[in-house]
Amino acid sequence: MDAIRIPIPSVGFHPPVYLCRRAGLPFIPDGRLDKPFWEKAEFTCDFADIEGKHMPLPRFVTRAKLLWDDENLYIGAQLEGDEIWGNVTERDDVIFRDNDFEIFIDPDSDTRQYYEFEMNVLNTVWDLFLPSAYRDGGNALNGYDIHGLRTAVSVCGSINTPGPENKSWSVEVAIPFAAITECLPEKRAPRAGEYYRVNFSRVQWKVEKEDGCYRKLTAPDGNPLPEDNWVWSPTGVINIHYPELWGFVFFTEVDTQDDTCSIPEDELRKWELRKLYYAQNIYHDLHGSWCGSLDTLRDILQEYSPCEENRSLLPLDYTLETTSHTYEISCPSSEEGRRIVLLSDGRIMR
Repeated sequence: MDAIRIPIPSVGFHPPVYLCRRAGLPFIPDGRLDKPFWEKAEFTCDFADIEGKHMPLPRFVTRAKLLWDDENLYIGAQLEGDEIWGNVTERDDVIFRDNDFEIFIDPDSDTRQYYEFEMNVLNTVWDLFLPSAYRDGGNALNGYDIHGLRTAVSVCGSINTPGPENKSWSVEVAIPFAAITECLPEKRAPRAGEYYRVNFSRVQWKVEKEDGCYRKLTAPDGNPLPEDNWVWSPTGVINIHYPELWGFVFFTEVDTQDDTCSIPEDELRKWELRKLYYAQNIYHDLHGSWCGSLDTLRDILQEYSPCEENRSLLPLDYTLETTSHTYEISCPSSEEGRRIVLLSDGRIMR
């Protein structure tokens, strides 16, 4: 398995769904979530280990909440736990060297041209644009900045000083839609009933408290022990950059749950194509060429999927076209006369 670049996830397609309500009050960021601005927003479920809920529960509880208006997407997060520390102070430095909170947004659910945002307890931020996922040869654009970004942090306790008063830290983020919609055909904010694919991550390093400060625990070779990755929507691998498994954030004008918040049928069909994408990449790793047989790809899913749910496909009319350099897989859309297409570069479209 060492040769497999893109492992098949150990979870099936069960992304969480969140109803994002309209903000009713002006946003005045101070990092606190216990104020009237957030009263209409429900918390997400508690974050889980990135590999899935079959893994041990995180040591600390993490939850997020969202609101929106015509201009901005608002995100708040509560990060429980007494290990409150940070060292990175320069924007666009590698924030996850510290404990951090991260946001990932794919506005059109095609697994390409998506956005990443990270911040630590010092309110240092790192914003990135990814033309495509790293697994598909993508390189993040570190020079991208979210114009109009507003952030704040509130700490219940002290930073970089262990003590019994340390309880949690919380963050607020306002992201203008104008900064994350430039790649969309209409370059506009979402409308009620539409959805974005979103995920949240919390990086938490294992530390010891010594001489009044925090020190990362290290392995025998002197390197820090691997960090914990706790997320809203598990990807089934230690890699957040599987956008097909991120959660669904539906935008609504109303304050009650309704049937517009169910995952669309075409998103379920996209997942079937994505399983074939995993199989194609495994075949290419093993043989150096793309596979031209759907039956062979099904056999690969049977052999390499760690999760039973991912070892078979729904009975759809799949087509597979392959050349020496590329491939294209498709299946019918739920809309009559249309098909969903997955390309060898990872992009999926209708």
